[in-house]
Amino acid sequence: MADTQNYNLSIVPQHVAIIMDGNGRWAKQRGLHRNVGHQQGVETVKRITELSARIGIKYLTLYTFSTENWSRPSDEVAALMGLVLDSLEEQIFMANNIRFRMIGDADRLPQAVRDRIRQCEYNTRLNTKMTMIIAMSYSARWEIANAARTLAAQAADGSLKPTDITEQTISDCLTTNFMPDPDLLIRTGGELRLSNYLLWQCAYTELYFCDTYWPDFTEEEMLKALNEYQQRERRFGKTSEQLNQ
Repeated sequence: MADTQNYNLSIVPQHVAIIMDGNGRWAKQRGLHRNVGHQQGVETVKRITELSARIGIKYLTLYTFSTENWSRPSDEVAALMGLVLDSLEEQIFMANNIRFRMIGDADRLPQAVRDRIRQCEYNTRLNTKMTMIIAMSYSARWEIANAARTLAAQAADGSLKPTDITEQTISDCLTTNFMPDPDLLIRTGGELRLSNYLLWQCAYTELYFCDTYWPDFTEEEMLKALNEYQQRERRFGKTSEQLNQ
């Protein structure tokens, strides 16, 4: 457990989103199969989830499996699906008062995975300290296109006027409509892109990139990212003078 005494935890982002990148490269550097990297990445998920709940983060969204990941080798996809089944340990959520949710195209998931996710969502539904969300079979473009179809159908049946469509009505049609937009997005693994992740929601999100592969991303690394977040001035289009007023 990381020592948090040297960090200012009076300013903690309400919502942190993470792109957990580098599992495969971590394994390759060690001459191991990529699946070993994914297994080690699950251990990092547990540590970072517990830390996030402990320090007061309210929403933690983890990019677990993108729609593009379906094109990976079938054995790797199968292994990832198996890891999801094995890693949804409800005692971790219950012990830390964490609610579990999933966003993404659940229809594409194997039935066993879908059932396990829904069971975990139901069993943790009353937990209140933090919500941990996995983005599974998810892509931002899929999500936005799905929202557009929903709004188009409402306009076609006369329940919605096209002129009444606002940013809020679009947000209400997204899979993330139950939580605020991310305050901070962290990407591990050295890549500097969003990779089709929460594109609408990250319009004003602070971005933090680091070279550390996800299996090596420690609690101290998480606290370092939060410390840098605290140094940022979030203006949302305003000037510094306006904020100071």
